[in-house]
Amino acid sequence: MIKTHASLMIAAVLAMPPLAMSDTLELPADATVNVQVIDELTLSEQTPERNDLLIHPVADGDASHTLPEYCVLIGDARIDDERIRLTTQSLTCIETDGSESEIYSGEISAAAYDSDGDFGLAACQNGTCRLTREQTFQLRLASDLAIEQQDNPAAEINEQRRQAEGEGVANPIPADAPNPDDD
Repeated sequence: MIKTHASLMIAAVLAMPPLAMSDTLELPADATVNVQVIDELTLSEQTPERNDLLIHPVADGDASHTLPEYCVLIGDARIDDERIRLTTQSLTCIETDGSESEIYSGEISAAAYDSDGDFGLAACQNGTCRLTREQTFQLRLASDLAIEQQDNPAAEINEQRRQAEGEGVANPIPADAPNPDDD
């Protein structure tokens, strides 16, 4: 009976997605994630590239993986042969579970691929290339992603606040006693 329960526990742990298994945000090389630009991107002959582009993940589409809901990726975009070539360099994610949150921040090497499977996004017409905030596209990771969870100063402050308010184990709610300020 004990062996059966242990087997079930091991199976449950192995079936969990990688994000929930450790204090590391992990995705394999060639994983795809659906994303959108935060602000509209317009490139043209006069402005053929843009650095520090803000991108966020979305749950739409048929990507192989997802990132936490609260994520921002930083990337660069440029026009190349009537396509937008978009690559990413870094990301910061906050994964929440109730009042708890975990912060991940680090480097990511990924590039945008269009639905035709080609590198870059076919979003150009008459010399102007545009991505709106509503357009979903996929990023494909060039290498494995493994970012360790970082310290969360806000969580530490919240824990201290809870203890000071009598909610923590280290500071139980005091028994009813007369208020020394009352005369």
